[in-house]
Amino acid sequence: MFGNYLIGLREGLEAGLVVCILVAYVVKTGRRDALVPVWLGIGIACAVSLAFGAALEFGSQELTFEAQELLGGSLSILSVALVTWMIFWMRRTARHLRSDLHGRLDEALRMGTGALVATALLAVGREGLETALFVWASVRAGGEGRSGPLVGVLLGIATAIVLAWLFYRGALRINLAKFFTWTGSMLVVVAAGVLAYGVHDLQEARFLGGLGTKAFDISATVPPDSWYGTLLKGVFNFQPDPTVLQLTVWALYLVTTMIFFLAPRRAGTGRPAPAKPA
Repeated sequence: MFGNYLIGLREGLEAGLVVCILVAYVVKTGRRDALVPVWLGIGIACAVSLAFGAALEFGSQELTFEAQELLGGSLSILSVALVTWMIFWMRRTARHLRSDLHGRLDEALRMGTGALVATALLAVGREGLETALFVWASVRAGGEGRSGPLVGVLLGIATAIVLAWLFYRGALRINLAKFFTWTGSMLVVVAAGVLAYGVHDLQEARFLGGLGTKAFDISATVPPDSWYGTLLKGVFNFQPDPTVLQLTVWALYLVTTMIFFLAPRRAGTGRPAPAKPA
């Protein structure tokens, strides 16, 4: 459940911060008349994200087993790719998120109501679609038919809403760069598990081989239905009998992504050094 809570918290807070920045800027600039189109765009984004998640969940139920596994595996890998891109993007732009959104909103205010709706829709909708896809993939990886993963996601989103509200009211100050670095690191671990599960789906769909080639099997030591097996499954998407391909993909993704994500960023060279006096 913790892994899914982290997804809901991280993705929900990103969307919440975007909403706070948009609404606060409109209020502070004295353009309260623009609040209606901004909230309309936010509402449409939420509705589209929920519809997308519902389509993923209920649409896949009509497929054959092989087709379900092929779809699930493909979308799991796609969700990991999108979340990985989002993690690096947010790490790079967290310090400048406010100014970027202000610039877009200034331009939208000049263009009119439709542009305001579109700006809010695109700013929040991207986060919503990424969240819906990754949550769906993570819930599948955490165990189909169980409410635990979904409860974890909803608790994470609820926490994010409270934090975003406190942030808007000025009662909470967040170092966004540090927050997204720490949560991004933990999310890389979660994404590695989702990726491994996606590979397993593709193996079960007969799209990839090696389903019967196990890297190890410690099911007797760590039973999947035990409390600690359930805990490892919920936090890390741990599987006690992974295939060689699953383990290889998991290790390559986790090590490579973590190295690049935690590597120190180069200092900017935008300003020239002051000239030394002769």
